[in-house]
Amino acid sequence: MERRDFEKRTYISFDWAIKRLLRKKADFKVLEGFLSVLLNKEVKVKSLLESESNRESANEKMVVVDVLCKLDNGDLVIVEVQFFHQADYFHRMLYGVSKVLAEHLKSGEKYESVKKVISVSLVYFDLGHGSDYLYRGQTIFVGMNLEDELELSLVQKQAYLKTSPQEVFPEYYLIKINNFNDVSRSPLEDWVYYFKNSELPIKCDQKILSLLSEQLKYDAMDTKEKQDYNRFNKSKRIWDATIDTAFMEGVEEGIQKGIQKGIQKGIQKGIENSKNQTVVLAFKNALDVSLISKIVSLSEEEVERILKEEGLL
Repeated sequence: MERRDFEKRTYISFDWAIKRLLRKKADFKVLEGFLSVLLNKEVKVKSLLESESNRESANEKMVVVDVLCKLDNGDLVIVEVQFFHQADYFHRMLYGVSKVLAEHLKSGEKYESVKKVISVSLVYFDLGHGSDYLYRGQTIFVGMNLEDELELSLVQKQAYLKTSPQEVFPEYYLIKINNFNDVSRSPLEDWVYYFKNSELPIKCDQKILSLLSEQLKYDAMDTKEKQDYNRFNKSKRIWDATIDTAFMEGVEEGIQKGIQKGIQKGIQKGIENSKNQTVVLAFKNALDVSLISKIVSLSEEEVERILKEEGLL
């Protein structure tokens, strides 16, 4: 649907929107809308759960936005937004899921009570090596010899209402925001476009438009929220500039060190070549090895090695 009938207004960034939802803990429409499209099924958020990453200050929220919610079917969903490069982010994803699993299995409960955990990560840096913008990770068991995929038994399917091991193990969705090419052809891509640009594409899904038009408008904030949001953006710009500066200084320092190392290596190589030429020329003029050694400040063994390499000994 085109936005012809909607006034052009500023949408706030997704990370800040999540923060506002956390404060209210009452209206889950935006979160439900996004998760429904991503998981390709109707999602209802039952509650937002406390997490040690749910911090209030803008500086603390700069690194990661962590939302832990419980769906009406009992599944637990982690949503994280990561702006700055973190080489061990895969490990962080694993740790986050493991921590949630451990925290939500009460002492004495059977293992069958382990919750299904879905991890959703929106990252704004190049994580891993891959060109797609959306990756899904699941656990499957494949035979080492026959290469068959392990399935649940009939008894397990009936007892746990699952069809495969994948439904038991955690599931990961990794969205590499910067890999998205800004061409939106589906409701999910409308969301990713918004995450990347903090605005909707010209043509977008009507449901998404209705969600965001009411929930995530800058001019719908009260004065304090606007001040907090502006402080957040200022802090983020400072962080961006700091990271960019550190990166450029690191590159420049690396180049300088590389140049210096190259010059030193070149000088050293030049000296070595000069000495080699002197050794050869002196030997051809009938100077003995002992005298040549003193002239070029090399051991007699080194002089002999050079002469052998030149085929003169």
